[in-house]
Amino acid sequence: MIEARELTKRYGDKTVVDRLSFTVKPGEVTGFLGPNGAGKSTTMRMIIGLDFPTGGSVTVNGRPYARQTRPLHEIGTLLEAKSVHPGRSAFNHLMALARTHGISRRRVEEVIELAGLTSVAGKRVGAFSLGMGQRLGIAAALLGDPAIVMLDEPVNGLDPEGVLWVRNLLRSLADEGRAVMLSSHLMGETALIADHLVIVGRGRLLADTTVDDFVRSAGSGGVKVVTAEAQKLRSLLAGPDVTISSSSAEELLVFGHDSREIGVIAAQHGVTLYELTPQTVSLEEAFMQLTQDAVEYHSAPVGTARKAA
Repeated sequence: MIEARELTKRYGDKTVVDRLSFTVKPGEVTGFLGPNGAGKSTTMRMIIGLDFPTGGSVTVNGRPYARQTRPLHEIGTLLEAKSVHPGRSAFNHLMALARTHGISRRRVEEVIELAGLTSVAGKRVGAFSLGMGQRLGIAAALLGDPAIVMLDEPVNGLDPEGVLWVRNLLRSLADEGRAVMLSSHLMGETALIADHLVIVGRGRLLADTTVDDFVRSAGSGGVKVVTAEAQKLRSLLAGPDVTISSSSAEELLVFGHDSREIGVIAAQHGVTLYELTPQTVSLEEAFMQLTQDAVEYHSAPVGTARKAA
């Protein structure tokens, strides 16, 4: 378990992490989300003692990381996949880590196989692609069979097979009772795997909730209705709190009525429906709504670019 309490980090007069409190629990995948500059990397560095808090505290399985006698068995981390000596082979890199904790050669071979690196285990890491480097970083994180796994952008550079592997791996680790902390900008992937969300912006906690509750709180995406009598149904559904838009002659997007209400009204007036589908807000849409005022860098709207004269 990771427990942060009023965790704060300042650099001069700039507060990067501001009284941040959250818990990463065993048996769950916790998505740690936020826009660039939100303080995610600094927070993760403080968890494992690479940065020291200005205020507050953070513990790993009940103790500060610096007081862990066998840290690789407590928490396995991937913060920067390329932080490896480029002249070492993947095998030798993992063996060097293993010797610091008395971990066996057999375990090194197991994580190499698990990460799909058996065929390149003897090659120099400097020649690895980004995806291969990610696999090696994940292998290193798993080396000590840790109770906690904390990964920053683990699918960066991976092909679809690799992305699926990471998804299934993290799910299985949580199902084994481990605490998994995942930082990612890929909202679709996070939605597929995360049980819980900790969302930060400008160093502060914006949300600490389940994925389902977070998406639900963002509001409905309306109800898609397809019928040959779209105009008639639009009139029947109209009301002061109802908004209806249309992208085709037979399709309506209705806000203000749920699917049950629409179905009942259509049946009462003999309107045949071909489709009646609630439209849910995606995690990405909900995230953008929440963090719109916490984004450090705003891009110009698409279409505003002009060629230089």
